[in-house]
This record gives sequence, C-alpha cells and structure tokens, in this order.
Amino acid sequence: QVQVVESGGGLVHTGGSLTLSCVASGDDFSQYAMGWYRQVPGKVRDFVALITPGMFTNYASSVKGRFIISRDNAKNTAYLEMSSVKPEDTALYYCSAYTPASKTHWGQGTQVTVSS
Repeated sequence: QVQVVESGGGLVHTGGSLTLSCVASGDDFSQYAMGWYRQVPGKVRDFVALITPGMFTNYASSVKGRFIISRDNAKNTAYLEMSSVKPEDTALYYCSAYTPASKTHWGQGTQVTVSS
C-alpha cells in the first residue's frame, strides 16, 4: 500500500505564495504520476496539476501561469508551488499517486486558505 502525505498548507494573503509538499512511499516513486487536486465543501474534487514520470506537466486553466508542479525523485516528493494566489484558491488540497500497478492512492489533504 502506497502512503501519501501532504503538507505545507496554511493561511496566505491574496497575491502571496505557498508551496505544498507530497511524500509518497515506495521504491518506484520515479514511475508514479503525481497529481494535485482540490475540493471545497459541497463541490466535487477538481484537478489542479499533474506531473508524469517523464516530467510532462499539465495544469487546470484556472491555475496555469500561477502554479508550478515539480518532483524530486530522490526524496519521493512532489511539490506544488502556488503564487499570486486568489481567494478562490481556498480549498483542501489533495495529492494523488498513480502507480505502475494502475492504482491511485490519495493523501488526507492539506488546507489552503487565502484571505482577501
């Protein structure tokens, strides 16, 4: 079972920056596709960003140009650098790890709150 743990959430002012981290267990982390999603109460979980084993990245249109996803395979860690944040970025941010076994593992989430 792959364990996924997010960290780095908190309170940030509009226009500020925050970096989220996600550690996933396993010896083949470099083969995982890592993703970030977010969810607000009463709404579905939305895609934010993805990075593949080959370092291909994809972003939701709402965050493109403001957020950057990256990974450090030596540390089994994926990151989400958030900048120019807006109140509408407030959400519970989840990290996902999609493994070569075609399974998706989720973390418990980290809360990001953007004050206006």
